[in-house]
Amino acid sequence: MTRSLAFTLATLLTLPAFAGDSVEAPAEPDGIKSIFNGKDLADWDGDSRLWSVKDGVIHGETTDDVKANGNTFLIWKAGRVKDFELRLSFRCNATNNSGIQYRSKHITDDKVRNAWVVKGYQHEIRNENTLPNVSGFIYDEGGLTGGRGRTCLVGEKAEWTDKGKKVTDSLITADEYSKLFKVDEWNDVIIIAKGRHIQHYMNGRLVLDFQDAEKNALLEGILALQLHAGKPMWTEFKNIRLKHFE
Repeated sequence: MTRSLAFTLATLLTLPAFAGDSVEAPAEPDGIKSIFNGKDLADWDGDSRLWSVKDGVIHGETTDDVKANGNTFLIWKAGRVKDFELRLSFRCNATNNSGIQYRSKHITDDKVRNAWVVKGYQHEIRNENTLPNVSGFIYDEGGLTGGRGRTCLVGEKAEWTDKGKKVTDSLITADEYSKLFKVDEWNDVIIIAKGRHIQHYMNGRLVLDFQDAEKNALLEGILALQLHAGKPMWTEFKNIRLKHFE
């Protein structure tokens, strides 16, 4: 058993048996703006072999013939995010995972395997509905926040302390999530980050609530979308909207 899997299982065993009252997503805020025009990849930059716009959505795909040289990303180039709300819809196939990077860093040193390497907070994306390997957990892509891997799992209300992660409540059960998530269909994500407080919503329900430690927290950075190295895969995104908070 790997250290990360052992940590995941140990964490799940500490959760309450039943989730508390569900928390519904807030109404879409005034002033939220689209950051994808549905026509082309203006304001976005990535490997043109792998990323395109098809039928009004961002489409990323690797094949046996056209591979990703390491994890690679489509980077939003029109700004950075501090405190923000991001809303979008996604779908993908089940052969590999994808992700949404936020408050992250574009790595451009001579050690990277491609020109679009991003590290930092990642909202994991998977086409699965069985906890814990589902869409919505926070992953420390590239180890930028201390090499914590699966930093906060779906279903957890948690905070990071000097002694590691402290889970204080359960937000959704495995059965509830399996019914919430739409395998092979479009799913809606909301990410809200204010200071060190991060919330992830899936299809209108709060599924993760995390308070990061001051020494680990990323408070500003870029947005990006992931294609994972390895098995051929595809992922798609649409209706990408962003609200900056003062």
